[in-house]
Amino acid sequence: MSQTTSAPASFAPALPRLTTTVPREYVHRAAVAEVLLTGWRKVEANRFRVWAQWPRGHSFFAPLRGVQHDPMLIAETVRQIGSLLAHAEFDVPLGFQFLMWHLDYSLRPQHTTLESTPAELVLDVECSEIRRKGRSFGGMRYDVVIRRDGAIAATGSASYTCTSPEVYRRLRGDRLPGTPTVLGAPLRPRRVGRHSPFDVVLAEEDTPGAARWRLRADGRHPILFDHPVDHVPGMVLLEAARQAAAVLSPDPVILPTELTSSFHRYAELDSPIWIEATRETPAGGRSGPAATVVRGHQDDEVLFTCALTSIRPRNAPAPPGDTAVNPSE
Repeated sequence: MSQTTSAPASFAPALPRLTTTVPREYVHRAAVAEVLLTGWRKVEANRFRVWAQWPRGHSFFAPLRGVQHDPMLIAETVRQIGSLLAHAEFDVPLGFQFLMWHLDYSLRPQHTTLESTPAELVLDVECSEIRRKGRSFGGMRYDVVIRRDGAIAATGSASYTCTSPEVYRRLRGDRLPGTPTVLGAPLRPRRVGRHSPFDVVLAEEDTPGAARWRLRADGRHPILFDHPVDHVPGMVLLEAARQAAAVLSPDPVILPTELTSSFHRYAELDSPIWIEATRETPAGGRSGPAATVVRGHQDDEVLFTCALTSIRPRNAPAPPGDTAVNPSE
């Protein structure tokens, strides 16, 4: 089922390879504009080559100070690969539900800088720890090497399981897709490296300085909540971790060069989620890489853990002010 794009034989010499996106349904996105993958093919058993493109501008994953692609594009690219291969190569029907267990990445900043054209990427993917339930595919781990112009720009990995709609309904009971509860006023956008309060996923602290915030899961957000869901998506939790790390940084516009995360249970829509963070002193001083550990809790249970190592984007100017306000606020 690998995707190919080619012209009729008689015209092939005259036409270049045309670029499109993979089907949005394969990467679990409602908006075609949010599909980052542009093609794939099988290389050998459990090894695949995937193509992707990162835009120069994005309404949410905006370039960091105009010089660096947002590393969360790496996380979203890695996430999309898992569902693409499940549907296109492992025969998982559309409508099955996926649960991510871990997602990691490590980037090389010199190869993820913004250039005059979108970033064209080649991704080599190796699948392992493949789970099967009888003849059905049940999940896997996969490791990704992301290259740009032949150089390694980033590496990543993830693991997930998937279940049929019938099993998922039994598992989730009466949990139906809905609108999450927005808890509390947002932190000032500048504190988390954002411009608009609409993009802030952390609420003001009950106790200032406590490094503990409630998650603001706003179902109106067109990127974080691209379609109705019955739980808070993992990418929302990773954004919360990034913003928590930004709050604790001297400069809130951070470049997370490494991220490791583990997810332990579903994040429900109707109960407060607490985000806690601790920051280690940079080994190289104030300007060196800083490690931040973030934990999410709900109903006294651990939802996820995330560790980020961050630096300041190269050639970055002074931190931005709160210059933009979303009209819906």
